[in-house]
This record gives sequence, C-alpha cells and structure tokens, in this order.
Amino acid sequence: MTVTETETETTSTRTDACASAPLPHRRPDGQDRYTISEVAAFTGLSAHTLRWYERIGLVSHVDRSHTGQRRFTNPDLDWLAFVGKLRLTGMPVADMVRYAELLREGEHTAEERKELLEATRRDVRTRIAELQDTLAVLDYKIEFYAGAQRVPERPSA
Repeated sequence: MTVTETETETTSTRTDACASAPLPHRRPDGQDRYTISEVAAFTGLSAHTLRWYERIGLVSHVDRSHTGQRRFTNPDLDWLAFVGKLRLTGMPVADMVRYAELLREGEHTAEERKELLEATRRDVRTRIAELQDTLAVLDYKIEFYAGAQRVPERPSA
C-alpha cells in the first residue's frame, strides 16, 4: 500500500492533505489504477523520472498488475503533486527522499518532517526576497528606457 500525506498525517481533528487540487482526469477511488504513461501525461514527468523516483524511494512501492505493469493510485497522484511542489521550492532531492522516508516511518517523525519543511520555507522566502529585489531593478530599468523614448533625440551639431 502506498503511504500518503493524508493517510499518515491524519489526526483526530484534521487531515493535512497535499497542497494541490485533484487532477482533472482523476478516477473514483477503487477505480483508480493509472498506467505509468497516464501518470506521465497527468504530471508532466517522464516515465523514466517516475521509475527513478520509485527506485530512489521518493515514491513508495507502486502496485503492479498481474503482468508487472505499474498501477498508480489517486494517493500516488496526490503524492506526486506534492513532490512537484517541493521541486518548485528548490528542495534537494536528498531532502525530498528523507521527507518520504520519515513519512513512511510514521507519526513519531512529524516534528522532523516539520523542521525539513520549515527550512525549505526559509529558503523559499530568501529566494522570493532576492527575486523581489531583482524585479525592482528590472522595473527601474524599464522605467528608465520608457522615459528615454519620450525624450526626443537632439540633433548632433
């Protein structure tokens, strides 16, 4: 069985689900058996990347059909959506794998998982600040060139 954020991080008062909306082609639970090519199409990840994620432990064991083909489920898609968000943060793959390992270990690792996410959030905030500074420079330069175009050229003497 695949371990997901929702299954592992459920408490009696709340469920901490992945941060994305369901995929548009999502099937009802119980009928949710997706081939690797379907998952690749849904997620934008290549089949090679999906196999690699499984090999390095970023994706836990994926069920197989009687012919050995991988069969992904809705919780697998949810997890891959979350991994996609982590990738966008710039989190190193090793940290993503560590997070996945901790998640599979269970509730007693919640604090360590939280710390990993908090460190990533700090990194993201730093990058956002750097990008905002860069944006301000670009805005200044664009304003400069917009103003320069309004000033007529002086004829040379």
